[in-house]
Amino acid sequence: MSREVYFLCMTLVAGVVTIALRAFPFLMFSGNRPVPTVIRYIGRVLPPAAIAMLIVYCYCSAYQGKSFASGGFGVPELAASVLVVALQIWKRNPLLSIIAGTVLYMVIVQNFV
Repeated sequence: MSREVYFLCMTLVAGVVTIALRAFPFLMFSGNRPVPTVIRYIGRVLPPAAIAMLIVYCYCSAYQGKSFASGGFGVPELAASVLVVALQIWKRNPLLSIIAGTVLYMVIVQNFV
């Protein structure tokens, strides 16, 4: 089998599996079947838990192996975080907050650190 055919097959299998995994909850809990309480609980607590995990990862990787004397010690991360929180409190628009925080972080990292 040629390399191109192999990559095409691999991409198709990954696509089919992704679509099946995304459709599974709708097929499983459609109609008159009630959603189990454990699934509702996971749906309620998982998004904040994932965000908290990403925040911890961001700050842990930012400070790993750096001292305060080294340049840019957490400044991009802290500035982007403050902007995200401020925009979220002010506008209540997660997409705007995330995009603005990402843009600010990238501008600082690319131009100043």
